[in-house]
Amino acid sequence: MINKIRKADIKIIKGRINMDKYIHKVNYYETDKMGVTHHSNYVRWMEEARIDFLDKIGLGYKKLEEDGIISPVISVECEYKAPTTFEDKIEVSIEVEEYSGVRLILKYTMTNVENGKIVLTGRTKHCFVDKENKPIILKKTFPNVDKKLKEMSK
Repeated sequence: MINKIRKADIKIIKGRINMDKYIHKVNYYETDKMGVTHHSNYVRWMEEARIDFLDKIGLGYKKLEEDGIISPVISVECEYKAPTTFEDKIEVSIEVEEYSGVRLILKYTMTNVENGKIVLTGRTKHCFVDKENKPIILKKTFPNVDKKLKEMSK
């Protein structure tokens, strides 16, 4: 059974669920010779935030996979707005932009905590497959997961 949402982790604002933000502190090894964060790291931070987000809404990856739901990334989009550097604290907000029952689109906004600048906006697109990599329709096979994602996308 999928875990319940911890009420302390969420707030409902204008029909949207607002989660506590995920914060990532830029590590030295994530920077390049120019002293800025290498672009590939932002995709990792998206994954970190996505795992945290799904855990908080009771749909953690580990539990989903134990229940037979695999949700691979099928597309990643990133628009870099401003550089980040060693020890910057980056707030990653994530929301369900769209959910069709077969595909899920998550939207990310990364903001430098110190100066409030948006450093990245992005999206990941996901599908749902079983352990044999066959597409599944959550409404039929996992209605509780389908219901939760539909609630998140309104």
